[in-house]
Amino acid sequence: MTSVCLAWTAGRHSACCHPQSASMPITSPYIYALLSRLFRAQDPDQLRQHALAEGLTEEEYQAFLVYAAGVYSNMGNYKSFGDTKFVPNLPKEKLERVILGSKAAQQHPEEVRSLWQTCGELMFSLEPRLRHLGLGKEGVTTYFSGDCAMEDAKLAQDFLDSQNLSAYNTRLFKVVGQEGKYHYEVRLASVLNTEPALDSELTSKLKSYEFQGNHFQVTRGDYAPILQKVVEHLEKAKAYAANSHQEQMLAQYVESFTQGSIEAHKRGSRFWIQDKGPIVESYIGFIESYRDPFGSRGEFEGFVAMVNKDMSAKFERLVASAEQLLKELPWPPAFEKDKFLTPDFTSLDVLTFAGSGIPAGINIPNYDDLRQTEGFKNVSLGNVLAVAYATKREKLTFMEEEDKDLYIRWKGPSFDVQVGLHELLGHGSGKLFVQDEKGAFNFDQETVINPETGEQIQSWYRSGETWDSKFSTIASSYEECRAESVGLYLCLNPQVLQIFGFEGTDAEDVIYVNWLNMVRAGLLALEFYTPETANWRQAHMQARFVILRVLLEAGEGLVTVTPTTGSDGRPDARVHLDRSKIRSVGKPALERFLRRLQVLKSTGDVVAGRALYEGYAAVTDAPPECFLTLRDTVLLRKESRKLIVQPNTRLEGSEVQLVEYEASAAGLIRSFCERFPEDGPELEEVLTQLATADAQFWRDQVQEAPSGQA
Repeated sequence: MTSVCLAWTAGRHSACCHPQSASMPITSPYIYALLSRLFRAQDPDQLRQHALAEGLTEEEYQAFLVYAAGVYSNMGNYKSFGDTKFVPNLPKEKLERVILGSKAAQQHPEEVRSLWQTCGELMFSLEPRLRHLGLGKEGVTTYFSGDCAMEDAKLAQDFLDSQNLSAYNTRLFKVVGQEGKYHYEVRLASVLNTEPALDSELTSKLKSYEFQGNHFQVTRGDYAPILQKVVEHLEKAKAYAANSHQEQMLAQYVESFTQGSIEAHKRGSRFWIQDKGPIVESYIGFIESYRDPFGSRGEFEGFVAMVNKDMSAKFERLVASAEQLLKELPWPPAFEKDKFLTPDFTSLDVLTFAGSGIPAGINIPNYDDLRQTEGFKNVSLGNVLAVAYATKREKLTFMEEEDKDLYIRWKGPSFDVQVGLHELLGHGSGKLFVQDEKGAFNFDQETVINPETGEQIQSWYRSGETWDSKFSTIASSYEECRAESVGLYLCLNPQVLQIFGFEGTDAEDVIYVNWLNMVRAGLLALEFYTPETANWRQAHMQARFVILRVLLEAGEGLVTVTPTTGSDGRPDARVHLDRSKIRSVGKPALERFLRRLQVLKSTGDVVAGRALYEGYAAVTDAPPECFLTLRDTVLLRKESRKLIVQPNTRLEGSEVQLVEYEASAAGLIRSFCERFPEDGPELEEVLTQLATADAQFWRDQVQEAPSGQA
């Protein structure tokens, strides 16, 4: 019970105002607070009667519920999968009447009116810069103050590397000093601010610096009141720790969030890795960097889940075969970790996942130094995958008719195989060549040869550099592409398919559907590309498009994408995969590509890595595919993304009760409103106060923002 409260308190920290939710501080916290007050006073059914009386149609009220559910589900008003803004699909004037005439407005007229005046106009604004997350003129983000551009992000990363500081729990604020020089504040998230503390590893770095002609100040205390709540729940959770590993893990998390220390979080993660085979699994912290436009800052999230023992047994057999399977990967042994550190790999059913989105699988922690020397854990989220499996035949776009029934039958099993390989042997494979602070190398400079050049290794990671900091904007997508490619490559191995219970024609069908799913996903990915800025907005989808390009490049009719006209007379397209050529044409192409990806990653060759990856990720109208034109077709045929309704738990006497909700926008709203029965109003006030305190840093981005509808 405490773990669940902890996860959602943490999630609400990421949720509505921290940059880790990647929404503007002058909109998201206020929208969240407004919706929460609205639905706390009247549940969706009660509010419906008022809305209809105010002149809304049923369709308009449902559109408002979908918007509210979207804000809760994405932890803000930007999509967690795609990083684009969404707005209510009804007239602003009608929504204003509903809000200002609501029971919440009658109970607290000044508060509700003030919230609406603060966020109402911006809620609907589709001014170009506000449409996407990004840096500078390309979008908005609260990881950086509004006047920061990509050059500032690069400078700040160089500074952090020079001080051996992680960017995971930081934000960057830029101002011009009186002398005309730029002043940068690197602000760490923590409970403590200027108070004295014993943590000398961090407190010694809380000072002013001169770096490359600019002034830097390292401070802490970002989102202190929210992190204080997280720490309080972590302290309570200690009483329920099952063993000493969990106790020490929780103690280090408390230290990390109190002090703002990523090193303490690493220590906690070490204990988490050592906690093998728990029945209830959880993790918390600044984890994934997908939504930082620079690719280095983490989104705060927390989850609690229970082990699915039957599916976990299959993953355990995969782990047992991992050392042998790693040898099948297409790079020399020197480019693989010195020792395979056997991880936990479990299938979990999620009880609660607090963050802006719920993944299908996880390989954590993300700290490269821990992954290379201490290990990691793999998690497949079974009940999330089950939602992804649910596919109606009539909604299967861009596929040949003869493929659809086979796809529906084998999508689930093939996805299990892909997720398992992606997490364990994709993210879990490969070595980074590193020179430590003492000048020592973790590879033999004399004997290790680059298989792409035939020469000795010319580049590597120096002390303080990480994969994320070095490859920055492409790091997340590049790594997802490598992991997806490993999954496709190794699913051709009969041993892998036998582990999951597939042989003969069933095994061949699993392979075919897995590859077909990836090729189709590469086409669907075009939804997440923005031609105006030539930017990809989602790491996984960019990765799948790159793989589609690699397989198209292989030629010989392996993959074709053909524009057609649908039965409705509108533009359509068909993806064709020749299953007879997967091994003869597809595998060699993937082998060459995978080897290049790994060699460039191992050696930290950013220049060649960017040239390779961005070359394949380029979206043009060059024939024969004409991807920019196909993008219009993809947008025309796109389906709405599913929102996942999560349950709550409550204590009745000594028994924990699971409270479930209907699978609808109203059900999702109810689940959120009942999640914080005691301290909801208090924390909403804290969120809006924190947002107001920082609003000055983004004021110029929202002046005269016109409104619109989508």
